[in-house]
Amino acid sequence: MAKNTDEAQEQAQTQTQALGYEQARDELIEVVRRLETGGQTLEESLALWERGEELAKVCRHWLEGARARLDAALAAETERED
Repeated sequence: MAKNTDEAQEQAQTQTQALGYEQARDELIEVVRRLETGGQTLEESLALWERGEELAKVCRHWLEGARARLDAALAAETERED
């Protein structure tokens, strides 16, 4: 049974990583809203927290990629000007 659980978690993580920035951000906003309103059990709150952490990583990845592209474009522009 642990093998099935591990496979399900791996599949969920792969699906999370495939999210676009806006999708991950919107879902993260919803997770935060649900955590702030409360009413969940401890287990539900922990699951929401873990989901939020995964979504935050996806957002960070997209933002870091965007920053790298901007930096590269700015560096290329500077080289053309020199």
